[in-house]
Amino acid sequence: MDLDALRHGDLSKLGEAVTDWQQMTKKLADLQKDAETNLKAKADAARWAGVNATVSREFITKTAAEFADAHTQADSIAKILSDTHGELISFRTQLTAAITRGAQQHLSVIDTGEGTFTVTGNTRPDWASDPSGKSGATDQKVVDALRDEIQGILTKATQSDNSAATVLRLLVDQAKYGFTDASYADRDSAAKAVAAAEKLAKMAKNPADMSLDDIKSFNRTMDTYNGDPLFAEQFATRLGPKGTLQFWTEMTSAHAGARGSELDTMKSLQNNLSLTLASASFSDSEAMQDWKKGVIAERNTNFRAADSFSPIGALGSQVISSLMREGQYDTEFLDDYRKKVFKADKGPGESNTDALWVKGYDALDLVFGDGNGRDPLEGLFEGLSHNPEAATHAFESKSDLDHMLGTTVYTDRGESLGHALEAAVTGVAAGDTTSPAPPHSAAQVEIMANIMNAVAQPDDGARLVTKGLGDSFGNMAASYMPEISQKLGAESGAVFLSNSENPAELGEVRDVVRFLSAVSADPAGRAGIIYGESIYTGNLLEAHLSNPSLFDGPRSQVLEDIGRNAGLIEGIVGHSAADTEVSGATKGEKEYNDALKAKGDFAKTWVSIGLANISVPVAYGGAAMGAVGGGMLGAVAGSAVDRLLEGQELHGAKDQALYESSKDLYDMRESVNQQAQQSTQDALDRHDVKLPKDGTADLVRNAVNQGWDDASELLSRTKERP
Repeated sequence: MDLDALRHGDLSKLGEAVTDWQQMTKKLADLQKDAETNLKAKADAARWAGVNATVSREFITKTAAEFADAHTQADSIAKILSDTHGELISFRTQLTAAITRGAQQHLSVIDTGEGTFTVTGNTRPDWASDPSGKSGATDQKVVDALRDEIQGILTKATQSDNSAATVLRLLVDQAKYGFTDASYADRDSAAKAVAAAEKLAKMAKNPADMSLDDIKSFNRTMDTYNGDPLFAEQFATRLGPKGTLQFWTEMTSAHAGARGSELDTMKSLQNNLSLTLASASFSDSEAMQDWKKGVIAERNTNFRAADSFSPIGALGSQVISSLMREGQYDTEFLDDYRKKVFKADKGPGESNTDALWVKGYDALDLVFGDGNGRDPLEGLFEGLSHNPEAATHAFESKSDLDHMLGTTVYTDRGESLGHALEAAVTGVAAGDTTSPAPPHSAAQVEIMANIMNAVAQPDDGARLVTKGLGDSFGNMAASYMPEISQKLGAESGAVFLSNSENPAELGEVRDVVRFLSAVSADPAGRAGIIYGESIYTGNLLEAHLSNPSLFDGPRSQVLEDIGRNAGLIEGIVGHSAADTEVSGATKGEKEYNDALKAKGDFAKTWVSIGLANISVPVAYGGAAMGAVGGGMLGAVAGSAVDRLLEGQELHGAKDQALYESSKDLYDMRESVNQQAQQSTQDALDRHDVKLPKDGTADLVRNAVNQGWDDASELLSRTKERP
């Protein structure tokens, strides 16, 4: 920065820009609030149908998100400009004071252009009369000191100006269209993030020089910044696509067989690197676009560590997939990458997927944890599980879905595939316990129908449940309790409320029954169905009893239909579990009881996010605001989960803990009865509905028993039983 530019430049225009951006930020904050509380809230509450359900809802959701991003970006720009303006004003004040002090010492400061200047002493008559010449020498030190002081001020001002320009440019480049959600409190925080990325990228280009202490330091910095958009984008692009893949190849080779603290460090590094690259993938900068294209282009490249004795290393797809297990990657990037890997996995015909990825890679271990990373589909599936939109895209093709399900027979990818399928059909990312579950789209319902159809196949469909998918299938069934209930209760479908876009397309009744039956053989899958049915029943009772206008008919019919549905669904589960025990394939009562307890805390979050729900809830246990019910929903469902989780002993259940046993069908039926009756009473009490206590209990009991008996008949009509 030129001396005169700092000294005499018009900083008032920068100040005006700061004011303009601050005012813009306030206006955008109001627009953001309006978009979230009015536009999006009303869209979420609406009962969409047809084109509006897919086009309008998605458009409104994305528009509301854009207003939020616009506010965030404007706020960051305003703060960076304000910070820079304040610093430049401060540097100008320091410069003016230094020049004034120099003038008092008879020193002149002159701008000589292009960032240079001179400091000279004004000649005084008394200097020449000093025979020792000491006066001149002493004043030269003063000249040098003033020069260094001014140079220091200009250097800092230049750094402030340049770093502000850099981070503002990077900030704007994050989004090619629309706005970025990158948020910074000031210029320094953004500049530090960029500087940290430059440092780490430089280290990563020379992995052989990194000691374990260097890696720990590297990891600590990445842990601090892995969610920072500018850091992530700069780290990835400065390292480049090949450099990124080579870095992880070198790390896994150099630390193969790590134990103890070294293993912990490497696990943490993999996690932080995954999160960093996931954050970077959302950048639309030209450099990041090139990075994403480059990584995909390198999927078949053989990456070897520099000191590797084997000519065969790891394919690029294996390396990048091993870094997709954590964090949410950009949808478009996942779509592009997934298409290439799916195509390779399917091959030109019937290919042996397992041999395709494992052959020649016996020494490969790209994952410091479960598995070894040889199968790139495992990492990709975990990546899809954190991005529901991309997961839905991945399985819209029935051909792709059937292929992937089929490969679980001879691979270990079943569990990770299950996680991806959960995200695809529920719209909820793995591990996300805060975001409300969106209504199921037509595409999601179709995928769920195809999954049910695959599991329902007489030949070996049920075998899929034993390939690591049972737990996920149970969770998916829980999410689709509204659609399942409508399908099984077609004659009284109006009772079974759903905000699903197209619940009627779930599939054939036969497929639904066979799916529930097959999943019941897995302890965790069975637990998922039980929790899902209990949550849905609780919400359904509360909705109808708090708002009688939801069903044009007597309340007794509502209670009877809901009770029969509870008995029917859990009857399918109970009879199927008993059948499995008879055939000798059951995994045992203890495993089921353990699974029920293990899934309990997870199931609590289902109430809060609206899984197996008919509305968009707010919070577990107090309550959840129902768009359909028009009141506060969630408390009854929450109590139902608590009863299951605690194994609460209820009067009339033969002193047996609720759902604690699958050995005796009669006891299981009594447990369902107790749960249904207690949830009914909870709903009546909560909404002060006056119905005859004994008569209501008797009505629900008879309905549950009828549903339970119907379940056995329905199973017999749809599958062979022992």
